[in-house]
Amino acid sequence: QVQLVESGGGLVQAGGSLRLSCTASGIIFSINTMGWYRQAPGKQRELVAIITSGGTINYADSVKGRFTISRDNAKSTVYLQMNSLKPEDTAVYYCVAEKSLRRWGQGTQVTVSS
Repeated sequence: QVQLVESGGGLVQAGGSLRLSCTASGIIFSINTMGWYRQAPGKQRELVAIITSGGTINYADSVKGRFTISRDNAKSTVYLQMNSLKPEDTAVYYCVAEKSLRRWGQGTQVTVSS
């Protein structure tokens, strides 16, 4: 059974930082592309950042220079370090794992107050 468990969300003031973690089980973590998506109220889910099994990284333009994605294959965990947070970063953040199928975590709420 595949499980992606996110943690680290919460309420933070604008300009602050949060680090999200997602620990996977039931998959061969090292061969999966891992990533983070987010969905704000009334908006479509959007890609935030992905990191491939080989370490290639892509970010949404809106988070470049502020967010950093990383992975620890030994811990089957992917991280999203979020700095200089803005109110428009407020959303539910979802972890994804993708090889042949895309699998989703349950999401963690990030709220940035102005």
